[in-house]
Amino acid sequence: MTLHPGPTRSRLDPEPVPRRDMLGLASLWSTALAMLFGMFGIARLPKAAVLSSPSKKFRVTLPETLGPGEVFMPAGRKVALFRDAEGVYAVSTVCTHLGCLVKQAEGGFECPCHGSKFSADGTVTKGPAPQPLPWLKVTAAGGAFTVDEGEMVPPGTKVNA
Repeated sequence: MTLHPGPTRSRLDPEPVPRRDMLGLASLWSTALAMLFGMFGIARLPKAAVLSSPSKKFRVTLPETLGPGEVFMPAGRKVALFRDAEGVYAVSTVCTHLGCLVKQAEGGFECPCHGSKFSADGTVTKGPAPQPLPWLKVTAAGGAFTVDEGEMVPPGTKVNA
């Protein structure tokens, strides 16, 4: 019986990489790639990925033709402004039932989603809305008014026009 020594290797052939070394190199490369992707994430941090939204406070000038009890709804805002003999007030147009935007209707507002009805001062006249529309803070400054959609005030709070 003769033993064959196997294929002879040339001294120019590369050394085979042992399994432990291969696993070590793979973990080193995966760590390097993870750090590289992390650096890309860090580089993006200074630029916020948040969409800008309009300020909760905004200035509005009421039309001169706005009569007592008439509503003025500024474009792009969730607010209805009223002028009467006592002053100016603002009511939110977000329904207190599920947050739909109410529409102007005869004698007040109506929610198109579930049929709640509100009077012009925000009082619920027909459910399912559990609470009246909130009144918002209004301040006067030189013929213009500043409405703060983020600050609620007690119903009946008006600013002199």
